[in-house]
Amino acid sequence: MLEKYFQLKAHGTNPKQEFMAGVTTFITMSYIIFVNPNMLSSAGMNFNAVLFATCVSAAAASLIMGLYANYPFALAPGMGINAYFTYAVVLGMGYAWETALGAVFISGVIFIILTALRLREVLIRAIPNGIKLGTSLGIGLFITFIGLKNAGIIVAHPATLVGLGDLTQPAVLVGIVGLLLTASLIARKTQGAILWGIIASTVLALLAGVAQLPDAIFGLPAVTDIETTFLAFDLKAAIMLGVLEIIFVFLFVDMFDTIGCVLGLSKQAGYLDEKGELPRANRVLMADSIGTTVGACLGTSTVTTYLESASGIAEGGRTGLTAVVVGGLFLVALIFTPIIGVVPAVATAPALIIIGGLMLQNALHIEYDDMSEVIPAFLTMIMMPLTFSIATGLAFGFISYPIVKALSGRIREVSPLVWALAALFLARFAFLAE
Repeated sequence: MLEKYFQLKAHGTNPKQEFMAGVTTFITMSYIIFVNPNMLSSAGMNFNAVLFATCVSAAAASLIMGLYANYPFALAPGMGINAYFTYAVVLGMGYAWETALGAVFISGVIFIILTALRLREVLIRAIPNGIKLGTSLGIGLFITFIGLKNAGIIVAHPATLVGLGDLTQPAVLVGIVGLLLTASLIARKTQGAILWGIIASTVLALLAGVAQLPDAIFGLPAVTDIETTFLAFDLKAAIMLGVLEIIFVFLFVDMFDTIGCVLGLSKQAGYLDEKGELPRANRVLMADSIGTTVGACLGTSTVTTYLESASGIAEGGRTGLTAVVVGGLFLVALIFTPIIGVVPAVATAPALIIIGGLMLQNALHIEYDDMSEVIPAFLTMIMMPLTFSIATGLAFGFISYPIVKALSGRIREVSPLVWALAALFLARFAFLAE
């Protein structure tokens, strides 16, 4: 049944490999189960209710991705956009979290409409190959940067923005040892190398006192907690003129973060066809759209495709069965949240660092003899980690691409849609900059 539905042999995989990939992806992104509730509770939302919404919305979106689109991309409430929800919209602008949830719900409905009309799929097809490659490279650098940051190897510095962390700290040593161990397992072509690396790093963290054993094994949010956010959004307040800008930001950021993430992951997994297009792209985008809408109903910020899906792809995940495993584990996580909490960010950091490095092999496919392709690809790549934003990296790529082409006398190579996207990104910087 699995073979017939997911076409495992055609994708060069098997149930065991898909399961291992799903577990790896889940462990790598499971931090969101605790990070998201911590973030949104600062906006006045119930922690346990958001935890429930996080797990269920991630499960629903990942299951749709796996069963409907048949890709190994996992989804969950997005990092960055949840910070905008909390610190910009609620705490900064003074809107109630119910109003902010209403804006997320409306943006989700707009996502669905745009996807049903295949407009977002048209956007993907319009993206030049150089920007697609730059996106993949940028995501690789971005993932590596996040891993180095989570391990404490790279830290903030008042003079140079970033600097080397204290390598004598236990957490940093766990990250370094975990990195070397995981790299060795991969070099030896050990099956499940990334997963075993995360488990070994977690054991090291426990021994070093960086992580703590849970007080209990089982835990489940109470119904009374869940009711505080379920269908609690305020649509009437969200439709007010002043909130339209917020809706647009939710729409804008998620749209281009998703497109950038999907393109980068697809390039890594070899899904793009000879034209550089992704088969069944509309189904991928629909899973994302529905995930956002379901998440808003349950009580969480925008749901999006996760960069950490790269860990499962690197582990050999090639079909939707990987995403189905992730979705199932998010549901199981509701019962075992204390155990999941044992895995610290420093234990998943080595996996992120290595995966990001593996994604840099796409640099071999850039047309280095054509600088009108190289420069936009480079700007797309470098601005993602430096601004901590996939959307901003895409913005620099899209703005620079038509301008460089036009000034080099090759304006006919630029499609009208690319010009429109460049204008849209410019408008974003001009009117919506935070």
